[in-house]
Amino acid sequence: MIALAHPLRLFRLLAIAGAMSGLAACASAGGGGPAGTGRAAIPVVTDPAPIVSGTMRPYQIRGRWYRPEEQPGYDQVGMASWYGDQFNGRPTSTGERFDMHALTAAHKTLPLPGLVEVTNLANGRTVVLRVNDRGPFVDDRIIDLSRGAAEALDMLQRGVGEVRVRYLGRAPRVGGGAVLQYAQARPERAVPVSAPPPPPSPSVSPGRFWVEVAAYPAQPEARAAAGRLGQTARVQAATDNSMFRVLLGPWPDANAAEQARQAAVARGFADALLISAR
Repeated sequence: MIALAHPLRLFRLLAIAGAMSGLAACASAGGGGPAGTGRAAIPVVTDPAPIVSGTMRPYQIRGRWYRPEEQPGYDQVGMASWYGDQFNGRPTSTGERFDMHALTAAHKTLPLPGLVEVTNLANGRTVVLRVNDRGPFVDDRIIDLSRGAAEALDMLQRGVGEVRVRYLGRAPRVGGGAVLQYAQARPERAVPVSAPPPPPSPSVSPGRFWVEVAAYPAQPEARAAAGRLGQTARVQAATDNSMFRVLLGPWPDANAAEQARQAAVARGFADALLISAR
């Protein structure tokens, strides 16, 4: 026989149960984060998409082997780049169509499709991205962002930036991208004291995009690099002649400049940057 609870105690138990069910409903719906943080909650995946088995096989690019695997503790800091119009509409490694405006990314070894949290360490902006493609196959890059993701992280003009990438797990069957921290925030990581200040932007009209292929302390080195790139390359000296930059451009839009940047990377200039005169 089950004894009946005291009415007051029963009322308290029912109230606690109601509060707990309300919290669970918010979590499953991906509700907002703590009040005053300006940060949304990480999406909760209740119906994950199956991992595309073909994307988990070891593969070789330019003589280097990559071995995809489950990496539940993946949390790395490195450089991110972005890709856009030239790949828009093409199939990704998962078979999904690449939408340059969606919040997606490419990674060399994480399961596909998956979710990652990416933070721009220069400004604290954070997004959750659906990883549905392989890349980038450049040694100093750990993730390739869609144009929409780069825009949310405020990385369009520079082209590359230092980020923190955390693997969150399986992606939902559709979507999964979200902006978590959009307002300007305090950087998570300070710029090293030994890092030299960036040279001034090229003196060009506003609204133009350039590619900074490389920078050298000596003018002959810069001229030699410009010679390898052809007639469209130019050398610009800093005001105190302490640095000589090799520039390509200008282009009227970021997509055209990004194509030139990736072409420069393919020719051995791994640190090529997209810059804007705005």
